[in-house]
Amino acid sequence: MLDFLIGTGRCGSTLLYEVLARHPQVGFVSNWDDRSARIPRLLRRNAGRAYRLTTVPALEGRRLRVRPCEGQRVLSREVSPAVVDPFRDLTADDVTPWLAGRMRRFFGGRAAEQRTGHLVHKFTLWPRAAFLNKIFPDARFVHIVRDGRAVANSHLQMTWWRGHLGPSRWKLGPLPPWYREEWEKEGRSLVHLAGIAWQIQMDAFEIARAAVPAEQWLEVRYEDLLADPRKHVGAVLDFLGLPWTPSFERGFARHTFRAGRLDAFRRDLTPDQLALLDRCLSAHLHRYGYAAGGGTT
Repeated sequence: MLDFLIGTGRCGSTLLYEVLARHPQVGFVSNWDDRSARIPRLLRRNAGRAYRLTTVPALEGRRLRVRPCEGQRVLSREVSPAVVDPFRDLTADDVTPWLAGRMRRFFGGRAAEQRTGHLVHKFTLWPRAAFLNKIFPDARFVHIVRDGRAVANSHLQMTWWRGHLGPSRWKLGPLPPWYREEWEKEGRSLVHLAGIAWQIQMDAFEIARAAVPAEQWLEVRYEDLLADPRKHVGAVLDFLGLPWTPSFERGFARHTFRAGRLDAFRRDLTPDQLALLDRCLSAHLHRYGYAAGGGTT
């Protein structure tokens, strides 16, 4: 079984990925695998065991700390850069027999090496769900949603965020006409542009969701996950068909779920910038249960 965690980036998907990777029945692509094309198969096979046996704080910051990752470099090497860094969302129409074969070999090979019947992988930025569902029709998708104002604020602070170069040079393709008109009207704010990036991606997730059978899609809000980790992690495990085992309980207990930065965007942005995001993102925020101005609905 192959399942996917998907989200916009800066949405909290890494936390959930790392928690799920503690499960003894879950395999994953590790940073060891991503780092080098010459990693011994034995290390790939034992990455999950090494991760589960190591407490999170003990190896924090060490270069060799094993952890689950998106595997962007290894996917580029062994599948295609098109899967890793497309300028738009990938759809079923982007699936070619050659690409589907490479995807199946990559994920099937990792599952076989790790001797697990359940591989979980994470993709961010674009959902890729229709593309993945075409190749892996039984795959399930967990979509992690976070308040768009928090996502925009976080993107603005990332060194890899290219929005400061304008929409002609970022990774999201050209601005749709309705967003471009709004952006021009509001003064071409970079804060606004980061908010529009979230909207563009969430639009793609809504389209992708319609292409996947309803029973194979689960939506989890990051804020809800932090408010009640046991409840929502349990719901994800149930959705993925995984039991809450004593071994997983020990791994789960190693994680700290901190809610301290949920509202950091209110401190990091000015009142005028917050008002701009509230105004321009209001429809999308309301759709996912976030109240413009503050709080959740």
